[in-house]
Amino acid sequence: MEPGWQIPSFKVAHSRRRANRHAVCVFVINEGDKVRKQLLAMKEFTGQADVIIADGGSTDGAFDGAILEDAEVTALLVKTGPGKLSAQMRMGLAWCLDQGFEGVITIDGNGKDGLAAIPRFVELLDNGYDHIQGSRFVRGGKHYNTPSLRYLGVRLLHAPLISLAARFRYTDTTNGFRGYSRRLLRDERVLPFRDCFEAYELHYYLAIRAARLGLRCTETPVVRSYPPGGTVPTKIKGLRGNLGILRTLWRSVRGDFDP
Repeated sequence: MEPGWQIPSFKVAHSRRRANRHAVCVFVINEGDKVRKQLLAMKEFTGQADVIIADGGSTDGAFDGAILEDAEVTALLVKTGPGKLSAQMRMGLAWCLDQGFEGVITIDGNGKDGLAAIPRFVELLDNGYDHIQGSRFVRGGKHYNTPSLRYLGVRLLHAPLISLAARFRYTDTTNGFRGYSRRLLRDERVLPFRDCFEAYELHYYLAIRAARLGLRCTETPVVRSYPPGGTVPTKIKGLRGNLGILRTLWRSVRGDFDP
């Protein structure tokens, strides 16, 4: 790792030589059969992008047995230090850069995202884009069973504020299906490998910072599906969790994380 990068402690529980220019980094913690099914489905695309799992410290045994070999996973990274999603991101993105990948596609490991978009992310990275936001709300994108409060929050609050700060129109700013170029992640004006990125800050910051610096940004259509009825699969829980998101959004918009 580069001197000065602040990366949470982690262990490499599985690895093999990379095969592609780009990687798909799967962020997961205790998703059980959902992530196992997703990894097996992602095997279709391992000829275009390596699959890297950035695990936040799962205890459900989802990666026991032969699943990593069966799904042709390149690496399993397990965070042992503090932090939530942004700490997992710093771990996964830094490891991918250290291994020489030219671009990293990020995706949640909860089975909600349409994997057919992966080749389009690869194509956009190959064409020189630096920040690629997956969006279910642009032409060609689709969403199913999206909770009404989440839909309204993204469309009326989150995306407009991020767009205002970025000076670039985004439509789906809570969607973690994204692509990042090596150029963006190593830019000295960005500096993503800092301990201030602990929860959801890094997603918001990179969207704003990339556009404000004039790097190449775009959105691409994706599909996101929530299960019909029942409990919404999410790590954001209750009033406290949603207030935390709003605080992080406000800090990102006003530039608190700029170097």
